[in-house]
Amino acid sequence: MTQKKRHSSTKMVPAPSQGIIPERDLSERPVLEARHLGIDFGGLHAVEDFNLIIGKTEIAGLIGPNGAGKTTVFNLLTKVYQPTMGSILLNGHDMAGMNTAQANRLGIARTFQNIRLFDHMTVEDNVRIGLHNQTRYGMTSGIFRLPSYWRGEREMHERAMELLELFDMQGLAKHSAGSLPYGAQRRLEIVRALATNPSILLLDEPAAGMNPHETDELMNNILKIRDQFHIAIMLIEHDMNLVMGICEGICVLNYGKIIAKGTAKEIQNNPAVIEAYLGKQKEA
Repeated sequence: MTQKKRHSSTKMVPAPSQGIIPERDLSERPVLEARHLGIDFGGLHAVEDFNLIIGKTEIAGLIGPNGAGKTTVFNLLTKVYQPTMGSILLNGHDMAGMNTAQANRLGIARTFQNIRLFDHMTVEDNVRIGLHNQTRYGMTSGIFRLPSYWRGEREMHERAMELLELFDMQGLAKHSAGSLPYGAQRRLEIVRALATNPSILLLDEPAAGMNPHETDELMNNILKIRDQFHIAIMLIEHDMNLVMGICEGICVLNYGKIIAKGTAKEIQNNPAVIEAYLGKQKEA
């Protein structure tokens, strides 16, 4: 199957931390660094010695067979789980001891394999929830409806509508989130994550359940996000056309360990990756 290439031919270059990042990001601090990251569950090494560096505006992919530990890595990076070993740096800040809310305020946001919207709330209110850490009025202003409260409410409405407009969803602002078609719900979850003003966005199987047209639209939206927000994006995905067509650096996980890192072309031709996905081929 022919794979669609949406990004320009990106040159990946060595970074100081034994990784590769886009050449355009070389002069800036990496947005994310995972160093010897790992977690044990009852003696089982779910993730072990995970090392990764992501450039400031890189679109990165994390792939691997089912059960490889990909979502566990996302849970570690977003502090849903606390690592047993290793460290995570976000924009140079050590995330040790942080919880999920603190990690989000520092600049990391995510979506989930299973859509997690507030179905009975409006589309706009779902986005406004993402804006909670940017509220500019205090409790007193809210209780007594002071001018600062109304000013803050107006600013949040305007910002929510701006974000929805980027994905042509402004006309759905007053609809309940649960009434949206599947693809629109996926887009709304991404918009809500963007509302938190992240420096890196983690997408967990964003194309799951999408038809080819919706997947094609998703690829365009990922590029739009990177270009308009100037942030990094990392995605877990099983749709190889999407991964190979849009990701600049790709990391392959198997049984909780990294077995390969490189560009799309390097990953496609890596024997260890082929074996992990297809099984070891018997000699004739």
